[in-house]
Amino acid sequence: MSEVCPKCGLPKALCVCETIAREEQVIKVSTIKRKFGKVTTLIEGLDEKSVNIKEITKKLKEKFACGGTAKNGIIELQGDHKKKVKDELTKIGFAEETIKVN
Repeated sequence: MSEVCPKCGLPKALCVCETIAREEQVIKVSTIKRKFGKVTTLIEGLDEKSVNIKEITKKLKEKFACGGTAKNGIIELQGDHKKKVKDELTKIGFAEETIKVN
């Protein structure tokens, strides 16, 4: 017998909870300067409970060939990637109109 999702009641193979959660979140993408003038891209607004942030971080790090981490619901990527992040997040499944790039 397959496992059942506690949120929607569907089998895990048919569960759409994460897809729905991705479309509802408002994501803010920005950059900050760190020590020694290094630029870091921040992706904020992801809900840790409904989306697997570590998996998204891994995909973005592989795509942009950079280092990074996920802390407290914020993804940090080394370097200035804010122009490319929006396209990648839409490919992953987030709604384009909910992603705000500053």
